[in-house]
Amino acid sequence: MLRSSWKLASTLRPAMKDRVALRWRLGGLLAAVLVIVALPYVVTRSGASEAILANERVTHSSEVKSLTYRIAYVTRDSEAAIYRLIHGDTDTTVRMRAERAAHETPGLLQQLRDMTRDSPDQQALIGSLSSTVSGRLALSGQAIMRLDHGDEAGASDAMRDSGTLFKMDDLIDGIVRNENNTLLNRRDAANRESFNSELALTITAIAQVLLLAIVVIVSERQISRRLRAEVREGQAVQRSQLIVQAVREPIALLDSTLGTLLVNAAFGELYGLPPDFRQSLPLTEIGDGAWTDSALLQRLNDVLLLDRELWDYELIQRTVDGVDRHVVINARRLEQDNGGDPVVLLTLSDVTARALVEQQVKELNRQLEGKIEQVSDVNRELEAFSYSVSHDLRAPLRHISGFAGKLQQHLGDGADERSRHYIEVINDAAKRMALLIEDLLVFSRLGRGALRLQPVDMQSLADEARALAETDAHGRHIVWSIAPLPIVIGDENMLRTVWQNLLGNAVKYTGKCEVARIDVDVQRHRDGSYEFVVSDNGAGFDMQYAGKLFGVFQRLHRASEFPGNGIGLANVRRIVTRHGGRVWADAQPGQGARFHFTLPSSDLAESFAQRRQ
Repeated sequence: MLRSSWKLASTLRPAMKDRVALRWRLGGLLAAVLVIVALPYVVTRSGASEAILANERVTHSSEVKSLTYRIAYVTRDSEAAIYRLIHGDTDTTVRMRAERAAHETPGLLQQLRDMTRDSPDQQALIGSLSSTVSGRLALSGQAIMRLDHGDEAGASDAMRDSGTLFKMDDLIDGIVRNENNTLLNRRDAANRESFNSELALTITAIAQVLLLAIVVIVSERQISRRLRAEVREGQAVQRSQLIVQAVREPIALLDSTLGTLLVNAAFGELYGLPPDFRQSLPLTEIGDGAWTDSALLQRLNDVLLLDRELWDYELIQRTVDGVDRHVVINARRLEQDNGGDPVVLLTLSDVTARALVEQQVKELNRQLEGKIEQVSDVNRELEAFSYSVSHDLRAPLRHISGFAGKLQQHLGDGADERSRHYIEVINDAAKRMALLIEDLLVFSRLGRGALRLQPVDMQSLADEARALAETDAHGRHIVWSIAPLPIVIGDENMLRTVWQNLLGNAVKYTGKCEVARIDVDVQRHRDGSYEFVVSDNGAGFDMQYAGKLFGVFQRLHRASEFPGNGIGLANVRRIVTRHGGRVWADAQPGQGARFHFTLPSSDLAESFAQRRQ
């Protein structure tokens, strides 16, 4: 019985041990599960948080450096564009680049301050950088203003002062250096956190499985994002192709052998390609020989092989419609992102209409020059004729006057009343003829003599002409009103003649007025020219005869009413016309007349006027 009990006990003990061992194994498995799952989870979560924070700090440092370099790039790019403007570049994109820094830099500096508020050292350097950039922007703006006023030398001086007085390289390097030191410390912290995480994850292989699962999940997400990005990129490429096809300027993309990779609809329409053209075709086989110009092909090869840009290459091509077209060709090399062979972007502009217009303008200019030469010849002949006639008429006139005097002496007291009257008529006619010849000579000299341009005080000339006119007025009551007159550039003697004729006429034609009123006024036009007006309340004239007013020996009143020979206003018109102005008049019979004449503006006259003030 004891032996049976011992056997039973011996059979129960292993079972109990197995149950205890199973419990220990279950406990150990649970503990292992806790250690392998819970501990790596906690460590991984903590490490992941620290890694994310470290990565954010690294990214933040990189963004600070990138923003710092962007400020330097935008500032220097704007200054480089200003230098291009100084050297004569008139491209609107260059002008936009020149003004870009003034618009973008203040915002970039404020963004840089906000990103580095936790670093007093960086804030101090950024403050210095802001002052330096503001100084450079101020001088750059001054350079642009001087360029707008045509002062290229002043603009160059302003840009040179900008580089000398406001140096920002050390400030940029200092900001980047501080951020690099901060970045190194943050990377050390990130490395320590990473080491701790890896140490915890090496406890069990399941952690590696979990990491692998994480990698798989992340990879799956990245693949999904990449697929979405590829879809967006494909859509963008499609939109770009639609834009290229919609542009009315012919565009072609050529490969390394100058074969077509892509042509838009405008290119195909110009050179007879079908709308759905997609194949590669050598450029020389397009357009029935339109692209066989050897010089152009050599230039395109230089663009492809030597990276030289082709700008505004003019060529006459006979297109498929049989029309000779003037085209302007531009080309530049493009590098492909996938590292393939470079390609050539070719653009054309059809300027046939512009070329025809320019040719017509040249022909019209040539015809105009011929007409001008003809008119000049006619004027010279007329002036020579007038001068010759005036001189040739003096000799017989002297004979008439001389022999009339001798006849009067010969008759003496024996001449009857009729004979003396005839001799007096001859003498008066000879004197009038002499005056006409003298005036004709003056008129001829006004057309031949060279202008002696100088600053002329119109106020002095008007006052001088007024004094001379009052001398001939014989005590008449004349009310004068002469506005302040400017300084102009002209021939002083000729302009004196203008004032003497106009004011003399005003005094003469107000001779029948009890109170003569003569006004002299001036006004400035928008183009800077001056308009002078001489008004009176005299006899006036009928406007239907105004066209004859400025003709030689043309008069609108009888000599018995108002003396004169009708050449004064012709002299006025010739003088004003030679000075680049014009003259006209308006009046009403019995209510006075207004004579207007204009003179162009002059910077030299403005400077003299400022000195007088």
